[in-house]
Amino acid sequence: MNADTRPSTAPTAPPSYEQAVGELERLVQQLESGQMSLDDTLQAYARGAELLRDCRERLQAVEQQVQVLDGAELKPYADADADGDGERDA
Repeated sequence: MNADTRPSTAPTAPPSYEQAVGELERLVQQLESGQMSLDDTLQAYARGAELLRDCRERLQAVEQQVQVLDGAELKPYADADADGDGERDA
């Protein structure tokens, strides 16, 4: 494995959610390739777990902001179909 695809030895959270997801997708592709050494696989797995945790925390923070903006009545998106407007029932 060359240095360009090797997981970072000093992992940090990407500056945006989208960048974190992109890095996570690249790690999954590398892991699925089966071409990584055991040490690289372990590092990639650890980095992936860190990215996943970061993404979940970011999503939770956004959900809390939406609850505040929506008067603390956060409804699942699927419930929007059941509100009687019938626009989404196709």
